[in-house]
Amino acid sequence: MEDYNKIIESLGVKFIKARNIRILQPIRIKNYYDVENSLLILYKGEVSFGEEDTPVEEGDMLFIPGGKMVSVTYGNAEKPKAVNNEEFMTHRELYFDLNMDSQNIGSHDNSFGMVAFEAKVFDSVNFFTSLDIPPFLIKKDEKLAQTIKEILLEDMSDEIGKGRIIKIKTEEIVIEVIRYIIQNRLFVEQLATNSTYFKDPRLIDIFAYIKDHIGGDLSNKVLANVANVSEDYVGQYFKMLTGINPQDYIEYQRMEAAVGLLRTTKKSIRAIGSEVGYKDTAYFCRRFKMMFGIPAGKMRRRESLMNI
Repeated sequence: MEDYNKIIESLGVKFIKARNIRILQPIRIKNYYDVENSLLILYKGEVSFGEEDTPVEEGDMLFIPGGKMVSVTYGNAEKPKAVNNEEFMTHRELYFDLNMDSQNIGSHDNSFGMVAFEAKVFDSVNFFTSLDIPPFLIKKDEKLAQTIKEILLEDMSDEIGKGRIIKIKTEEIVIEVIRYIIQNRLFVEQLATNSTYFKDPRLIDIFAYIKDHIGGDLSNKVLANVANVSEDYVGQYFKMLTGINPQDYIEYQRMEAAVGLLRTTKKSIRAIGSEVGYKDTAYFCRRFKMMFGIPAGKMRRRESLMNI
């Protein structure tokens, strides 16, 4: 238990967005993917996920870890319109309507609430992504449901200090999700591995170096010097502790940084690719679409469409 407390204390939590959404027509997104963690609560109607269309009951929550591709069906699962992630991101105003009236949270038919957030250990590693866990249900957790509603209410308000309250409430969500995992003994092996490798100071140094030099040379030779191990061993060492090789991890971090720049700046695609370590813009664009299922330019357009 002490190990989990240390991990929680090391987490940097960042609120991304909160939405109350009404489903306009049933759709199945075959390859839904985002870099942030999202927690969805179904107020009324139908939502299901996974290859077997596991249903989310009204009042239950669906947690989707960042970086985890999954099939999600919004609305009746019998005859949904099948779309890919790119189609959904480009035309989602056809499928979702955003509620901005705090009096109507949870009252519309076919509606759900959602909070998206980051949770990074030592401000470097996505905690839930590092666990490599699938999306899962959280059943009838009234405390968590109330916290989501409080975040939605704050986000819709113009009250002073709302940013601080949302930050605190988002941290509560992260802790409650971790508690739910532990109390229900979900993903025990992944948690045990995760708590072990975050104790290794050399690995923490590598994580920090990658974060601080995301646009620079991050070859295994450089990482070996950071960790004070041989170049031949650093890849094996990293994979032994994390389950992935360092260059795959670096690419994910670079793409995540690119998404952040697309959402928060007006820099060109070429400039963003260069800033996160890609000298070849065409290669950056190919890798971006391969990871997210949509072109980088449409990711930017996605953020301007109703901001859902």
